[in-house]
Amino acid sequence: MAYPFQMGLQDATSPIMEELLHFHDHTLMIVFLISSLVLYIISLMLTTKLTHTSTMDAQEVETVWTILPAIILILIALPSLRILYMMDEINNPSLTVKTMGHQWYWSYEYTDYEDLNFDSYMVPTQELKPGELRLLEVDNRVVLPMEMTIRMLISSEDVLHSWAVPSLGLKTDAIPGRLNQTTLMAMRPGLYYGQCSEICGSNHSFMPIVLELVPLSHFEKWSASML
Repeated sequence: MAYPFQMGLQDATSPIMEELLHFHDHTLMIVFLISSLVLYIISLMLTTKLTHTSTMDAQEVETVWTILPAIILILIALPSLRILYMMDEINNPSLTVKTMGHQWYWSYEYTDYEDLNFDSYMVPTQELKPGELRLLEVDNRVVLPMEMTIRMLISSEDVLHSWAVPSLGLKTDAIPGRLNQTTLMAMRPGLYYGQCSEICGSNHSFMPIVLELVPLSHFEKWSASML
């Protein structure tokens, strides 16, 4: 969960989000080093009156500043492609949940059960209980088992939506007439909040997502109570 004045990303809960955080730090360090080098060179050019003409016209310098950026781009591209392929892998999911975006709420269907489906609306501000978060609480949370691979099938009934949960590293577009899929696996229990990340209409900011990750035994009890 994000907190006020937070500058960085949310804490990772899934292996994919951990990889994304490492990639973010890796890329940020490269950007920091490049920025420092450029700033140092600019400061030298502004503070010295000497010019080394043989260095400015050297073929070796042009070779270095052509090859060095290519190497830096490769160092950024390789881990990026690795994570991209990891996010697309579907490894024998233990549970499949289908979510449909509507104006302006989400509906969920547990496809491994016969009649386990519900709609998830945002709780109005005047109905919030003490401790609940404004604009993020819903009347029906998505309860899922932790430490298990779960496949999410995502689509939309009307306009473009986007199903996103930052702490799990998830963001998948919900497109009418198209069924997108993504996987999630949480390593610890808890409540994980997200929102529609597509500008889908006037009430776009009022269709939050709440995942409740629980141990498998608690999930079995919850599913039995819902049927």
